[in-house]
Amino acid sequence: MGNIESQDAGLWSRSLEGDGVAFGTLFDRHRDRVFRHAYRLCADRHTSEDITATVFLELWRKRQSVVLVELSVLPWLLATTTNVARNANRSAFRYRRLINSLPRQEEASALSGEAVYLQSSLDKDVVEALQTLSTMDLQLISLVAFEGYTISAAAELLKLSPSAAKSRMHRARLKMKDVLPASRPTTAQLAMEGKRS
Repeated sequence: MGNIESQDAGLWSRSLEGDGVAFGTLFDRHRDRVFRHAYRLCADRHTSEDITATVFLELWRKRQSVVLVELSVLPWLLATTTNVARNANRSAFRYRRLINSLPRQEEASALSGEAVYLQSSLDKDVVEALQTLSTMDLQLISLVAFEGYTISAAAELLKLSPSAAKSRMHRARLKMKDVLPASRPTTAQLAMEGKRS
């Protein structure tokens, strides 16, 4: 993994000098993980594609303040994805509330009950549990449990001490455990159980 991360640092350095090919390579390298994280947070393919595009626009727009963690731009991308997805979910909620408040005919109301399609490895319970977390806790869970970063690497990106990050992870894990059904383990529960060290 170290070689990929050092390549990331080199590509990022060249991107800052205006090398579009280097920036494109970073996009190609990380877009799938950014998309999966966005989908994990909003469970909608089209919204996840929009979030992914927005995150990479933000990467370029805020390029002078981007912090690499362990020589990789991916943790910054994932933390930004969390923020963009939260904003998108709030906006979608307000839009649905407005639409639902409008008078409509029977045919239109049948269309408004459109089902949310989830990946087979991610169920509705996990999405709902993730939505109960604060932005900071969601970023920690995302970086550590889903993406495999160490707590100290996540703490560095989120400007927390390692002990504060560990404490927040513990509380977030307990909060999610309370929300998730106990009858069957989910992807998130299995991932979080593996990070108990």
